[in-house]
Amino acid sequence: MTKRSLILGASGGIGSALAARLQGMDEVVGLSRSGDGFDITDEASVAQHLGALDGPFDRIIVATGALEIDGAEPEKTLRALDPEAMAAQFRLNTIGPALAIKHAMPLMPRDGRSVLAVLSARVGSIGDNRLGGWVSYRAAKSAVNQVVRVASIELARTHKGAVCVALHPGTVRTEFTRKYLGRHPAVEPEASAQNLLSVMDGLTPEDSGGFFDWAGKPVPW
Repeated sequence: MTKRSLILGASGGIGSALAARLQGMDEVVGLSRSGDGFDITDEASVAQHLGALDGPFDRIIVATGALEIDGAEPEKTLRALDPEAMAAQFRLNTIGPALAIKHAMPLMPRDGRSVLAVLSARVGSIGDNRLGGWVSYRAAKSAVNQVVRVASIELARTHKGAVCVALHPGTVRTEFTRKYLGRHPAVEPEASAQNLLSVMDGLTPEDSGGFFDWAGKPVPW
């Protein structure tokens, strides 16, 4: 039986690679701002687009997000903190995925296994933060991890086979990271998509609410 996947942010580097990887295996529905006018920061847009879909979907992936918004680069120090830039980070990287989860949950099957995955980032880990900096982006990703955790608890009450997780895709060579790669090793979006799908396929409901990297290893909160 053909499985169904929904990808939010399907025009981005990782989102488009995920969609391409799933083509031929799943029935894939993709939504994006550039392609469909899907604005994850606007609840009316989220409700309209997701409300128009017929579920259920076996896999829902929230692949939206940005490191730099409206030219505001990640802060190197708290002295560079700008409240408007920080609010923009939370709108896109925390509130947006929270709205997506809110309106996507009714599209998940009540019976059988399903996966709801939100792309997060290792820099959102509080326990793994040893360098400081990137205050707004780090905080927004930490917050979305909490949203995922809360959603996993709610889903477990009604969707016994659901897996709801935050995933760190690693450093991926996309427009998103172009200015910040430096000497850091990076993988192509196609390799990242394969890694992420392998992790999703290996998770069980007992893993729901967790934060995992591209290799399936738990990331500290």
